[in-house]
Amino acid sequence: MTGRSGQDRRSILKLAGVSLGTGAGLSGAAVSASAQPVQAAGEQPRLRNIDITMIVTAAGPGLGVRTARGVLDVAAAERHLRQGLPVTATDLIHGRGNVVALGALLADGASRVSAEHLVPEGQVRFGNIVDNPSKIICVGLNYAAHAAEGGNPPPPEPILFNKYNTALNHHGGTIRITGEPATQWDYEAELVLVMARGGRHIPEAQALDHVFGYASGNDFTARDLQRKSSQWMLGKTLDGSGPFGPWLVSADQVDVNNLDMKMIVNGEVRQSTNTRLMIFNCAQIIAYCSKHFTLSPGDVIFTGTCEGVIAGYPPERRVWLKPGDRMVTTIEKIGDLHVSLV
Repeated sequence: MTGRSGQDRRSILKLAGVSLGTGAGLSGAAVSASAQPVQAAGEQPRLRNIDITMIVTAAGPGLGVRTARGVLDVAAAERHLRQGLPVTATDLIHGRGNVVALGALLADGASRVSAEHLVPEGQVRFGNIVDNPSKIICVGLNYAAHAAEGGNPPPPEPILFNKYNTALNHHGGTIRITGEPATQWDYEAELVLVMARGGRHIPEAQALDHVFGYASGNDFTARDLQRKSSQWMLGKTLDGSGPFGPWLVSADQVDVNNLDMKMIVNGEVRQSTNTRLMIFNCAQIIAYCSKHFTLSPGDVIFTGTCEGVIAGYPPERRVWLKPGDRMVTTIEKIGDLHVSLV
């Protein structure tokens, strides 16, 4: 932006100590002057209207930010500019690095970003969005129709279980099932959230303010291992069984309680729902979890799947997944997560 108006805008941002978000978003729309970061007392500003991921380049993994001109390789930009920019998604989620400088770099649709630091979206190699979350929390039976297809009543409180960091996976990733001690492989389309701020006893009314963003996920499951005992863990935390992505979409961009979600397997729609049908919505899940233990920045929460899983079919119609099958979790305004089995 040039002229007096551009100078005034930069002066205001400088005085306020904030910067603008990327403005690309999933819609590719230009950033608006109101898309300013939010900042809690004592915390770094949090960028709004931003879609982030981890991209893998010849120099290694680094933060990628979606812009109208392509995906900004922030680590490459930092090597050139040396402004102390956050160079991983985890850095940005935790508020580490010069978040204000990143916001300034992204202002006006990243028009000031050098083309050499931009990767065409179709050429991006995606990596795990987070690398070492303190917790990966999952919610079971969180849609009434999914509970019913398994012969279960709706739970009176959230059913929680966990995955481990070895389950983390990404858009375009593969899950190796060949040679694993299971045969009943099943998909579960899920909305995933990542915390920006943690705490104990987070009020439900404030819970969504603690979320950095949302992603499309797949709680991939081995049903025979899940049913091996009263604990679900064995069937839920296979290596690579917790993919989410391709983007972590900042929380300000979506109404998380009204998003269409589908699971598509080999081109066939298997699951279809809307997040308004959750028994426990995202705010309630966060409040419930924080009532019992401390949530931390970067914690990942899989919020539950809907009806249509293979395990919900009559036994004679269950055709379990196999190597070569391709799964796509698609959530409106968030993105399409592609994962295949080997």
